[in-house]
Amino acid sequence: MTVFDAKSTTEDVLSGVDLSGKRVLVTGVSSGLGLEQARVLAGHGAEVVGAARDLAKAEAVTGVVLEAAAASGGGFGLIELDLASLASVRAAADALVAEGRPFDVVLASAGVMATPFGKTVDGFETQFGTNHLGHFVFVNRIAPLIPNGGRVVTLTSAGHRFSDVVLDDPNFDSTPYDMWDAYGRSKTANILFAVEFDRRHKDRGVRAASVHPGGIDTNLGRHLSPEDHAALQARIRAIAPQSNGPPFSLKTIPQGAAAPIWTAIVADGDVVGGHYCVDYRVAKVADLGADTHDSVRAYAVDPDNAKALWAKSEEMVGERF
Repeated sequence: MTVFDAKSTTEDVLSGVDLSGKRVLVTGVSSGLGLEQARVLAGHGAEVVGAARDLAKAEAVTGVVLEAAAASGGGFGLIELDLASLASVRAAADALVAEGRPFDVVLASAGVMATPFGKTVDGFETQFGTNHLGHFVFVNRIAPLIPNGGRVVTLTSAGHRFSDVVLDDPNFDSTPYDMWDAYGRSKTANILFAVEFDRRHKDRGVRAASVHPGGIDTNLGRHLSPEDHAALQARIRAIAPQSNGPPFSLKTIPQGAAAPIWTAIVADGDVVGGHYCVDYRVAKVADLGADTHDSVRAYAVDPDNAKALWAKSEEMVGERF
């Protein structure tokens, strides 16, 4: 078995893999990891549907995906999906369901990070509403399209250590807003969603997992000032000052996009299903004082916490799944 490491790229992970006949949906294809994931999947023969908030922006940058698809016999198309608007989420999902074509893999790659305080059009705190609730509704609505053997992968972050979900105040109505606490809540929610989605669908052969792709310099950090970046590094060191692994370093986009591709395509679903993955393996659980950059907090993979988040999410969006 090939062993991958932090320097492995998307092409390394899919070396020799033919995805002809497979259909994959990737959110967030207008930049960063989502764009690279779409490119490499289409380049290995998959038919990729890319979701993006701004179709004009996506059309301007996805020529590389179309070229890769043409060279491999794959395919590529775009759909409009604004995760900060449940009307947009439902319209996109309903259109796909009406079309009725299956998806072997769903990669939930879109997201925002450390935004100034704000709310979505539906009144949810921006990061929780976009990163979690938008995907929660979208993936659940298209779940009937995912066949036996299918896979759902949510992109999360080591930033989940910044905060557990806070279900009695998800929108910071009574809590002072902190952009990193808000980001941590949303990334913990991404992990917990995969835990509960996997529990609900594994009996029919569909598995879900979450993955931390590593630190990558993408436009996800476009809201951050140099001072914000310095504060983030200090916060990370304070949370996990010790690590038995290699020193932290930023990955390139092809390196960062590789671990989600591995989790979605290459890894054994029975091994990764219901888990948080990092560095091409299921992460160990470790709490404050013992955690490292490649571990996961217990609250983020707790089945009861996942069920509680699911129920709260249904209440917030006014829809049961």
